[in-house]
Amino acid sequence: MVATSETIRSHVLVGQSPRNHHVLRLVEKLGHGRWPTLLLGETGTGKEVVARSIHNVESSGPFVTIDCSSLVGPLMESELFGHVKGAFTGAVALKVGLIETAHGGTAFFDEIGELPLDMQAKLLRVLQEKEFRPVGSLLQRHSDFRIVAATNRDLAKEVEKGTFRRDLFYRLNVVSLRLAPLRDRKEDIPALIAHFITRYGKNHTLTQEALEAMLSYEWPGNIRELENCIQHMVAVNTGPLLHVPDLPSMLQNHLAAKRAQYFSAAASGSATSLKPLGEALAHDHRAPVDPNAPRSPVLPLSEVERQAILGALEFTNGDRAVAAHLLGIGRTTLYRKLKEYQLAV
Repeated sequence: MVATSETIRSHVLVGQSPRNHHVLRLVEKLGHGRWPTLLLGETGTGKEVVARSIHNVESSGPFVTIDCSSLVGPLMESELFGHVKGAFTGAVALKVGLIETAHGGTAFFDEIGELPLDMQAKLLRVLQEKEFRPVGSLLQRHSDFRIVAATNRDLAKEVEKGTFRRDLFYRLNVVSLRLAPLRDRKEDIPALIAHFITRYGKNHTLTQEALEAMLSYEWPGNIRELENCIQHMVAVNTGPLLHVPDLPSMLQNHLAAKRAQYFSAAASGSATSLKPLGEALAHDHRAPVDPNAPRSPVLPLSEVERQAILGALEFTNGDRAVAAHLLGIGRTTLYRKLKEYQLAV
């Protein structure tokens, strides 16, 4: 099976950011070879998706995922290398391990930093000799595969601590590819949202206010959290439009925190709160305020509103959607007020 760059782009690696294009170019190059590859990045950045993309470029063999964080206890070696009948209590039949299953294809070792040292030594021998011995067997078996490993740990530091073998680290780290967190490539968020709405939605569309609220969020769970967000919104909304109230609790908490932060700053009169009237008016096209003119102790409501709008936009660095949310008005209302007060922000 050969996957073209357009196939990879449309079905797997979604986004037009420079970082995503860099990953795409490497995927196509690595897919035509069998170089050991180490994928680095935070949880949820799409390491398995990239591994599958490398495999799909030019491979007819199996793609076998080996979750090292789930390989625990005495049966770990059996899961990896298999066992013969009678090898231990409960071994009532021959079992083919994941290493043998990957023969001729790709073995993806997810969270390889979780693999214990004794298993690291046995994996290193497989990579060097293409041979392994099932549990309870006296015979060597053969398995030749491409290895793609992934981790959210700093393996170089694990090597220095003695928790990861240096020789295995160098064997895996022939080509390393670091995947950027979603907060560092927010320009890909609209494309990812469209991708997941197509996958999970039924003619659903995201409102502009909801999109801008999602763009203001840092996404600590990365692409996986964004996917779950779209699934949540589609699940709770039967209509075609997905609104801000449909966002899951983490994003609602994010917006509430920004609102509370704004009002706290406004109440304390800090530098990020509402600007003084004279400074605020300096941003519009009306006559400037005479600094020597006497001021009334009570401001007209229109001036209070103008200051609130300017302060909100300053606090959100010009993000009109979030500013409107903090002020408790709609984005359309905010635009109308900006035009009404002739505010060039």
